[in-house]
Amino acid sequence: MARRGENIRKRSDGRWEGRYMKQTNGENRYHSVYAKSYLEVKEKLLTAKMKQEKQEKTKDGEQDEIFFGTIADEWLGRIRDTKKQSTYVKYSMIYNTYLSKTLAGSLVSRIDTGTLHNQICFSQSESIQKSICCVLNQILSYGEENYNVPKIQVKKKNLQKKKEVTKILNLAEQASLIRFLYQDMDIHKLGILICLSMGLRLGEICALKWRDINMELKLLSVNSTIQRIRVEDGNAKTKLVESSPKTECSRREIPIPGQLAKLIAGYVGKEGYFLGGVKPMEPRTYQNKFKFYLKEAGLKDYNFHILRHTFATNCIDNGADIKSISEMLGHSDVKITLNRYVHPSVDTKRCHMDSLFSFYGQYMGQPERKSP
Repeated sequence: MARRGENIRKRSDGRWEGRYMKQTNGENRYHSVYAKSYLEVKEKLLTAKMKQEKQEKTKDGEQDEIFFGTIADEWLGRIRDTKKQSTYVKYSMIYNTYLSKTLAGSLVSRIDTGTLHNQICFSQSESIQKSICCVLNQILSYGEENYNVPKIQVKKKNLQKKKEVTKILNLAEQASLIRFLYQDMDIHKLGILICLSMGLRLGEICALKWRDINMELKLLSVNSTIQRIRVEDGNAKTKLVESSPKTECSRREIPIPGQLAKLIAGYVGKEGYFLGGVKPMEPRTYQNKFKFYLKEAGLKDYNFHILRHTFATNCIDNGADIKSISEMLGHSDVKITLNRYVHPSVDTKRCHMDSLFSFYGQYMGQPERKSP
């Protein structure tokens, strides 16, 4: 079936065909390009149209121009070759879903900030809107550096930020969860305890290997992460990928608390992945296991990331400095730690208020008692 408005169709032999009009010997005739996938034939079609446009401009003595889609495809190719596969998949998805349809066939010389805001739909969530602007601005910057495209930066105006209260496990919930984890302790329960006590991400605990744990120095090294990402080709829609951590700062060493080290020592001698042995644990599977533990412990349903938030809050409540917390969490900037992860508990706030009032008390003295 042909893609509406694109002149692209899937042939009976399984290949994709894209057709475009080209003048040959003074006559307008259809020409075709072929590929194994829709995205590939779309790229070929855009390239062919761009080449034709250049030829026509050259004949007319006009300056060569370039399509936005051509620049975008080149930029995505560079991302594929230089960034993590998960990053390329995310950027590619954002471009093909939200930008390609309206901008791919536009000449960059006719694009300005007003045009971009009119052509792009910004009705998605705040996170998706930020991703759209990020991808769009990177493509435009690539065009500026390589094709002398005028400098344009898009900012989503009037973006309404919904300030969400980040959830943590309170002390009673932590106590209930820890008591449950200590009952019939196994390697999976121990993994949950490690995340609560050391702030590991879900993908990081699933990628953790026994060689990353140094029992002599009581250090845990975070060297990789695992996530399931989309794939463009092949029969499977997604695949499990192990890669370097989220950022360079995410590659870190975390001291193992003494009591936790004793628990880990009971399993020393194993090889491969900490949770899965020969094969890594599927993050979604471990997330579901965590939710099962919460239910068994009589707690509400929470996302796995609540363990990381709780760890950061416990650290600040116990007097740890922000820089140390930030490095243990693997953040590149302490502002991220402060704004997203540090949530002083009510007990900590009460302690501060009592301390402050005690300080004032030495000046106020004791209230006078009235005579009976």
